[in-house]
Amino acid sequence: MPTYEYECTRCGLIIEEFKSISAPRRQRCPKCRGKVERLISGGMGVHFKGSGFYVNDSRGKKDTGGSDPTPPAPSPDSPASKKSD
Repeated sequence: MPTYEYECTRCGLIIEEFKSISAPRRQRCPKCRGKVERLISGGMGVHFKGSGFYVNDSRGKKDTGGSDPTPPAPSPDSPASKKSD
C-alpha cells in the first residue's frame, strides 16, 4: 500500500497517510478543515523481507567457476580452428 502526502493550503500542515490505492482521497485538513493538495513524493525503495537477501547479491561476482554466457573465442593454435584437408 502506498503512502500519500497532503499539504493544507490554509495552514500548511503536511499529512502522510498509508492507505490503499482504491481508498478515497483526503479532501480536508484535519486541523483547520482547509483544502489539501496531494504532494508528489519520491516513493520508497525496495524492501527485502526474510532470510536469504544480502546487500552484495546484486553486485557483480568474480569468477566462481560457474558457466559463462559467452564462451571464449578459439585461439588460432587450437585444433578446432584448423581445417583438415
